[in-house]
Amino acid sequence: NNYAICVTGVGAHEFSCLIISSIPDFQTMFNGQVFPLKTYEKTSDAGELFQQSTVVDEYVERDGISDEGYAHFQSAYSDKSFTKEDLFYYIYGLLHSEGYRDRFQNNLTKELPRIPAVKKFEDFMAFSKAGRDLAELHLNYETVEPFPIDINGGSLDLSLTMGQRSPEEFYRVTKMKFGGKRPNEDKTTVIYNHNITMSNIPIEAYDYFVNGRPALEWVMDRQQVTKDKASGIVNDCNDYANETVGDPAYPLKLFQRVITVSLGTMKIVRALPKLDI
Repeated sequence: NNYAICVTGVGAHEFSCLIISSIPDFQTMFNGQVFPLKTYEKTSDAGELFQQSTVVDEYVERDGISDEGYAHFQSAYSDKSFTKEDLFYYIYGLLHSEGYRDRFQNNLTKELPRIPAVKKFEDFMAFSKAGRDLAELHLNYETVEPFPIDINGGSLDLSLTMGQRSPEEFYRVTKMKFGGKRPNEDKTTVIYNHNITMSNIPIEAYDYFVNGRPALEWVMDRQQVTKDKASGIVNDCNDYANETVGDPAYPLKLFQRVITVSLGTMKIVRALPKLDI
């Protein structure tokens, strides 16, 4: 039950961050570095220094935010009360600020983010609340309500058109593609497979970028069937949908859910306070 903020590392063309609740691949973010809410150390290795700390399943639990870092922000809001967790989510909210990213764009591609204190405590708490709301969306992207786009002219009840085909056959995806043809692709339409076409996709859903590209395009990139030329190994996203999730329509619903996440993210980001540090 731990969360961490994963940020792009040095040399990324564009800064990006994402909160996670699982151990990430090194390239989840380009050369990524990870900053956890909590850290854990085996009690046998922790020594006497942490004897008074919280112990969870034989691990010593410590705050990821140091006392020194916490004190720095306490001095900025000396007459106010807030927790280290509030500060953690303040950081996540601040890192999504378009004003912050624009102002420190050059720095963010060359070094780890530096976290300033905003002048007003009310803005601090606004960034913190936004960070919590963003975390709720980003951590629960697989369970949010799918966005109600049009599918095959309007009906969302695809079972009506499935006929004698099994769900595994009907929902099988090999590679999603946009409507139209390059260079005039229509991103409001995505051809899922020969049975299903999604239309009226809000174009603003592509404004939410993760690690250099829209989150929706990551879904299209990963939910497909590929074959490694050297080994011949096939990577089939349908196997995960059928065998692990138990829902052949998982890739379709995932695309719809990431629309919900993308639109919700940009609504929160664009309501953030103006950066005043």
